[in-house]
Amino acid sequence: MARTVDAPARAPAARAPEARRVAIFGGSFNPPHVAHVLAATYAISIAPIDEVLVVPVYRHPFSKELVPFEHRLAMCHLALGWLPGVSVSPVERDLGGESLTLRTLEHLAAAHPDWAMRLLVGADVLSDLPRWHRFDRIEQLAPPIVLGRSGVVAPAAERLDAGPADDRPHLRPADVELPRISSSDIRRALAAGDHEAVHQRVPRAVLDYVLAHRLYGSGP
Repeated sequence: MARTVDAPARAPAARAPEARRVAIFGGSFNPPHVAHVLAATYAISIAPIDEVLVVPVYRHPFSKELVPFEHRLAMCHLALGWLPGVSVSPVERDLGGESLTLRTLEHLAAAHPDWAMRLLVGADVLSDLPRWHRFDRIEQLAPPIVLGRSGVVAPAAERLDAGPADDRPHLRPADVELPRISSSDIRRALAAGDHEAVHQRVPRAVLDYVLAHRLYGSGP
């Protein structure tokens, strides 16, 4: 009887690496406050993501006056950079010019093709979405994760020129609401020397940094 030779066993097919799920958390962070810390903590704890990438604006598209970028970047590291699963990126400084969410997302998508991105926003920005440059493309690149904010009634998705609400579940805010803390109120209190009004709203390390650098008119 002829002897048969077994064919060598095939190696199992290599499994495609899973995408890294990254939530992009952009903003002025002027200054970063406790609600920003809670937003990042809630997202990394609850949402189906692996990382929150904090991206401070370099030059605001709506011409908001900001303290220099390097100060805001440093304060983001102090407020958020120590959290597990959270990192801080200077990408909008590296891109230069006016900060546009779409440009940043397209750059990150090209630089990190293994990322599956989401966009972390608060319910208070939903009414501004029609003003965003190419929000349809932004939503395609990084479907939003919307966090509720105390005192903010979010507009229905169908009023955002964005299609029926039932087709846009990611535009419905989470039931959990973040405290209503305003960076502009914090800046006014600092300028008035009312540190008591801000010490429970701003991370201690950030407040120490603000006072040491005399930001927002907080100096003597």
